[in-house]
Amino acid sequence: MKIVVIEDEKLAAERLVDMIHQYDQSIEVLATLDSVKRSVEWFNNNEHPDLAFFDIQLSDGLSFEIFERTIVDCPVIFATAFNEYAIRAFKVNSVDYLLKPIDNDDLSKAIDKFEKNFNGKEAAHQKQVFDRVLHLLTNNYKQRFVIKVGEHIRSVAADNILYFYSLEKATFLHTADDHNYVIDYSLEQVEDLVDPGRFFKINRKFMITIDSIDDIITYSNSRLKVELKHSDDQDVIVAREKVKQFKKWLDR
Repeated sequence: MKIVVIEDEKLAAERLVDMIHQYDQSIEVLATLDSVKRSVEWFNNNEHPDLAFFDIQLSDGLSFEIFERTIVDCPVIFATAFNEYAIRAFKVNSVDYLLKPIDNDDLSKAIDKFEKNFNGKEAAHQKQVFDRVLHLLTNNYKQRFVIKVGEHIRSVAADNILYFYSLEKATFLHTADDHNYVIDYSLEQVEDLVDPGRFFKINRKFMITIDSIDDIITYSNSRLKVELKHSDDQDVIVAREKVKQFKKWLDR
């Protein structure tokens, strides 16, 4: 396997290369690059590797700019020191992430994931991936949602939304004044657009706010049941794998 490491901190780059060789001594590191400019020049003038490691913050900008200036036709594993809300955007299209400080176990799992899942399609999705990540990192969250009321078009401020939910293949928002409106987004798309400090996706059907909660009740199998304002739905359950993160979100 041939790889490239893009990291502007010399010691961090050397440590990552050492860890990669601990994983597999046969891996060939073609280059270690420390800036957007040098990386663009390298990708323009060299055969691309099998895999690349991109730190996000480089000395002359964000590594996402590399995709804007040249073609990167290999999958990328990002390294980031950004918070957990940004991390979820990396978990798409088999593009993985490493949270700094990187440890050997996380590195091994990321490379294992690449070797197991890479199918040649990841490169075509790179721009979509970094666009979503950049959207999160810049806190450029959606402020309003367009809705249709009869023949009229209106908009609802995000601050006036208590929760989003999916029903019969449609997505709805529920407002503080107890109205439901269908929107032209999936719940997964909404998750990438709204402020994760305000909205939390508790399961496949619901994304809620603190203000929407009437009560939280301990439920079976280490899960939690949420009673929502203006809702008689008895199936608003925090998915088991999300309980820990949900409690952390509540305790911000």
